[in-house]
Amino acid sequence: MIYLGLCEESGIMARPWADAGYRCICVDLDTEERTESGIEFIRGDVTRYLPPREPIAFVAAFPPCTSLAVSGSRWMRVKGLGALSQAIEVVDACRRICEWSGAPWMLENPVSTISTYWRKPDYTFHPFEYGDPYLKKTCLWTGGGFKMPPKRPVEPTEGQKIWKMPPSEDRARLRSKTPAGFAKAVFDANGTKPARIVTASVTPATAG
Repeated sequence: MIYLGLCEESGIMARPWADAGYRCICVDLDTEERTESGIEFIRGDVTRYLPPREPIAFVAAFPPCTSLAVSGSRWMRVKGLGALSQAIEVVDACRRICEWSGAPWMLENPVSTISTYWRKPDYTFHPFEYGDPYLKKTCLWTGGGFKMPPKRPVEPTEGQKIWKMPPSEDRARLRSKTPAGFAKAVFDANGTKPARIVTASVTPATAG
């Protein structure tokens, strides 16, 4: 069974699946082609990406929020319609792959205009609710039988650390990293240990 990460550069969400024996594929334009600790990183554009025709256990999508997040709304007019159009195209490509997979899936973004252009999110969470002690309201659009993990909150002792990061070339990438506690909780709610054994009769349309 395959874990598929779309626009996933860090591999944080994939890590628990790889540790459990799943084949993990992460596709992103800003990654280097490599296999690292059981995770295959593919440098690619999700709007042109064709997933493997093998049973898929789970899909997680992290389309870039730069031109979509409400927190950056004051810059949207400067960026123009082209940036918005490209951002929405990536979101739609992720949605199509998620729905095609037939597996449980989630699409993650901060509070953003996706709610206007698509639909309201199914869930929201803060990292501190899953063991990472900081605040960052995050939205999830889900389907395919996705199970939202139960919350086990800790004190948000690091507060709004994401918004207080100093300017740097890596700031956007660091701010968008998936909280490790949430990644583990999603696997615990939606995966199995060890990875499921699937017969040849199962197709991607019925996996998961």
